[in-house]
Amino acid sequence: MKLVQICDPKKGYRAGRIDGNRIYPVFYEEKKLHTVLDLVEYATAIDLDLTEVVDELTGAEALPVTLEEISIPPDPARTHLAIPIHPPEVWACGVTYKKSAEFRDEDTQTSKGIYDYVYFAKRPELFFKGTSSRCTGPNDFIGLRSDSIFTAVEPELAVLIDTRKKVLGYLVANDVSAWDIERENPLYLPQSKVFKGCCSLGPVLVTKDEIKDPYKLTIQCEIKRAGHILFSGQTNLGTMKRRIEELIDFLFLANTIPAGTVLLTGTGIIQTEEAALRENDMVSITIPEIGTLRNVARHVS
Repeated sequence: MKLVQICDPKKGYRAGRIDGNRIYPVFYEEKKLHTVLDLVEYATAIDLDLTEVVDELTGAEALPVTLEEISIPPDPARTHLAIPIHPPEVWACGVTYKKSAEFRDEDTQTSKGIYDYVYFAKRPELFFKGTSSRCTGPNDFIGLRSDSIFTAVEPELAVLIDTRKKVLGYLVANDVSAWDIERENPLYLPQSKVFKGCCSLGPVLVTKDEIKDPYKLTIQCEIKRAGHILFSGQTNLGTMKRRIEELIDFLFLANTIPAGTVLLTGTGIIQTEEAALRENDMVSITIPEIGTLRNVARHVS
């Protein structure tokens, strides 16, 4: 099944289930379950699958708006499609594709070879990406730091997990990164990775049962400037060296992970420096089985 969140100016964020172009509300008023995170936390607490909970709580009547009608930029005065879940934490993995290791070693100014080492090492690169306040959703902005001249997209598959290491579903993700800051010194990684609008998630959440083999998924990316294609790239998750279960195992080592956490699995699409993001660039990232995540680049202070 596919789940979304809708931002209603009068009711706030509400969970919905997609059937074609129609959206059916999913809620449990007595327990104040309204958002997708509410549903995830509830399913985890009572030890049920998320799909079972959604099946039980889906309303009989569709909302008076279609998915197409609400797929608009965020507007406080209008009902619009929002980020599919407000994750309490977002974690990310790096160097899960060989192409990423080669690029980062080639361009870093210090410690040559460290990324290739991580690619072949037992321990993966894992880092804290942010909280929901730093995340955006479909048709919203992605951030450009004022101290960066080479901000790049990192198109990725995102995995939604619970406290039991269980994969609940998948989203399209953009791990927006200031590559020039990390190039200067790998110790600057947090400044390269964590800032307002540094992570976009969407356009929907697809539950695990819908995607039997995530390694058969392809990711496509396109950046447009003034309506013209500036950059495009594609990769296949089958070329990932690390398995998703392995990444999750390392994430949980000596670490308490809340239900609804999102894990970004790394990128195999390397944006060129000539295509460094600028204000108003439009980024589209597509995983056909999930959908297309669109965002516009904006300077953030």
